[in-house]
Amino acid sequence: MKFFVDTADVNDIRELAETGLLDGVTTNPSLIHKAGRDFLDVVKEICAIVPGPVSAEVVALDHETMMKEAEILRKIADNVAVKVPLTLEGLKTCRKLTSDGTMVNVTLCFSANQALLAAKAGATFVSPFVGRHDDVGFDGMQLISDIRLIYDNYDYGTEILVASVRHPIHVLESAKLGADVATMPPAVIRQLVKHPLTDKGIEGFLADWAKTGQKIS
Repeated sequence: MKFFVDTADVNDIRELAETGLLDGVTTNPSLIHKAGRDFLDVVKEICAIVPGPVSAEVVALDHETMMKEAEILRKIADNVAVKVPLTLEGLKTCRKLTSDGTMVNVTLCFSANQALLAAKAGATFVSPFVGRHDDVGFDGMQLISDIRLIYDNYDYGTEILVASVRHPIHVLESAKLGADVATMPPAVIRQLVKHPLTDKGIEGFLADWAKTGQKIS
């Protein structure tokens, strides 16, 4: 499974990229607002840090304007994935962009039917939002399972990019279901490595090592 970080905080991205575990980045208008910086500058800086896909979202709702915005975004760097909403206009834009060789992330997916349409439109990634799905009483993981089954039935190449990840269990269940990518906030990535028995084991080893009076030098 690929790990993307869902943030526009360049410092967090740089720190996580240094681990070698980061495969890409997703941003959205809300994250850009939170960062408080110029959108194009942030995307350019992120693309220089992470060689993998960096999702940058259009804000237009009609196909013609989406294409104009996408033209600006895809000129930033070769690893930009243009992010479009899962609407008919967005799918039309997706088809056009992927036909030209541009990576496209179709976002705000909340049903398997929507994911099917994204695949038919040639999306590079589809982003089902599991956390928001859970919030309104639906099973986000069932959505991932349904999409995986449909994509495997027809051998679609669109990658399932699990979004709106709230906690490590979302990551675990997505991996078990065969999702291709999980994008998550920096805090969730850091939580994945945590376990109380790991901490306890380290504490015990260090205590015993100190008793030996030795140094590794």
